[in-house]
Amino acid sequence: MGKQAWRPGNMLYPVPAVMVSCKRPGERPNIITIAWAGTVCSDPAMVSISVRPERYSHGIIKDSGEFVINLVTESLAGICDWCGVKSGKDHDKFREKGLGEYVSGFMDTPAIAESPVNIYCKVVKTERLGSHDMFIGEVKGVTVDDVYMDKNGRFALEACNLITYSHGEYFSLGKKLGKFGYSVRKKRK
Repeated sequence: MGKQAWRPGNMLYPVPAVMVSCKRPGERPNIITIAWAGTVCSDPAMVSISVRPERYSHGIIKDSGEFVINLVTESLAGICDWCGVKSGKDHDKFREKGLGEYVSGFMDTPAIAESPVNIYCKVVKTERLGSHDMFIGEVKGVTVDDVYMDKNGRFALEACNLITYSHGEYFSLGKKLGKFGYSVRKKRK
């Protein structure tokens, strides 16, 4: 069994495919598709998104200092892809794709109403890293869709049919393999 040596590259896949909404005061909101998003810290809750400076949304996020990460379901996958290849300079993405703007009490930037989870972030730091700038955002609040609440008041994230992105392709999440710590949990006799 052999291995091939490749040039350096980002092969940390799969990653979440998310739509990030952003808005300057007095302008229409925009949506950018992001595959480079992740958790930075749990206390305080912080996330990051990486955006190329030449992207239309980069300036909006830089100027407004806020963004909303909207998780993407299988039913939103086509819209997610479209929002990643079309520029907000030329398209009103919310209107053209029939998406609802959900404005919470956390900030003026609207979330995507059809997304099951919306994560509202204020930029606390911007890191210039080369091809992308990383916006580190402190999570100011989260909204979740009531449709995914079970009878016990638990949010059933597994019912959302979220998607991932891997090396240029979208995938739906697979079956559950276990719960954190399952490999060391003592078996009952």
